[in-house]
Amino acid sequence: MGESILYLVFVLGMIGSATGVVLMRTPIHSLLFLIMTFFNAAGLFLVWGAEFLAMMLVIVYVGAVAVLFLFVVMIMNVDEKRLKFEFSSYTGFSTILACILFAELIIAVLPWKTWEKAIDVIALPIPQMTTNANAIGNHLYTQYFYIFQLSGLLLLLAMIGAILLTLRTRNHIVHQDIKQQVNREPTETLSLIKVPFHKGVEV
Repeated sequence: MGESILYLVFVLGMIGSATGVVLMRTPIHSLLFLIMTFFNAAGLFLVWGAEFLAMMLVIVYVGAVAVLFLFVVMIMNVDEKRLKFEFSSYTGFSTILACILFAELIIAVLPWKTWEKAIDVIALPIPQMTTNANAIGNHLYTQYFYIFQLSGLLLLLAMIGAILLTLRTRNHIVHQDIKQQVNREPTETLSLIKVPFHKGVEV
């Protein structure tokens, strides 16, 4: 009974926060609702007994990806009026893309409901006395090693793209030239002045 209540609370929370991601007017508020969605999904994983996936969701997505998105949006300082105009111009394309994604989800989920042995065929067997982290790591770094490395490459490309989006040329800022500093002569930086006695230095 307690697990059913927790499951219902996390599901309703995830649906509500995901709706907030789409309906919020400002990108900052949408990202905050996205972080809340990740927390609710982590709670669902805990209810299902997948504590490793729950911790990974909190550490990787909430602690890294969502925070990175938040800083990128804050650094870019997106104009809300221009953002609304761009979103309205891509409404038709976004609707078609959402319908395709929804159809793919139905195709992926429907066999699990209609075929009773789908879980036994698709799910990987876990040996006895093995933790979730050990089982996931064993399959991740053996059978799915190349796919795992490819996903890391995609994250690297996303990080480079975020850096390029926020990189701006600032001509008024004085930069340090290490090569020029190392190759300079002592006479260029230091001048010795012989001060007469009781006369001081004339500026």
